[in-house]
Amino acid sequence: APPPGSGMTVVVLLAAPPREGLVGTAIAESTPLSAAEAADLYEAQFRDAVLAVDRSGGELLVNYPDEEDLPAEHRTETSPEAELRTLVADTLGGTEEVRFERQVGSSFGARAGNTVTHLLREENADSVAVVTPTAPLLSRTSVDSAAMKLRTTEVVLGPSTNGRAYYAGFTEPVDFDGAFESPALPTLAERGRDADRSVDFVEASPSLETGDDLLDVVPILRARFAAERVVPDYTAAFVHEKGLDVVVEDGEQRLVRD
Repeated sequence: APPPGSGMTVVVLLAAPPREGLVGTAIAESTPLSAAEAADLYEAQFRDAVLAVDRSGGELLVNYPDEEDLPAEHRTETSPEAELRTLVADTLGGTEEVRFERQVGSSFGARAGNTVTHLLREENADSVAVVTPTAPLLSRTSVDSAAMKLRTTEVVLGPSTNGRAYYAGFTEPVDFDGAFESPALPTLAERGRDADRSVDFVEASPSLETGDDLLDVVPILRARFAAERVVPDYTAAFVHEKGLDVVVEDGEQRLVRD
């Protein structure tokens, strides 16, 4: 762990192994992408999140589920930890700089809260942030600007589409019970104020969990391609390879593929 006072944010990436039918199910149900392709998209987003945190001044901690916590039909010979370690090693060329810890808790809020509270209280981390592989435009810049705000603010939130939060950073714990349930953004802000913490925000960024989210994300990625601006490497490659695009027909937006 970084020494207290180092100003480093521990960025906790809560992730599942990218197995078909376990992740990306909402996208597979509502788009031309298959269940296997939706899992591949989740894997691409996981790799991009790992890269974003690795390139930032933060310390990456991958929070993985226990095999026993996965539905029986999604258990394999490989443990979730080993599967995610392999992906991290392949993305970064090694895992020396990355911590891996098991998720503990029955809900997302409990798992996030347990990890944040443990790191702040037991390990004296200056600040801890929670992210998932569903924020495709999370970048080194967004991680670092949030870390700067956490030096003077106790709760820093990254607003996303539909009331969600793609980033939640804390220098002190709040009441996490149900705090990440939809819409998480106002709930997390209220929990911060209820605990007498100062609350601030970083720039908004879309989430990518559903078919509707692709209608937001694909045009942004295509615009960034066209402008030759920075794109998330793996997610952009996925969109490019699948030929994903958004068209409008009779006033309705629709995702299409080559």
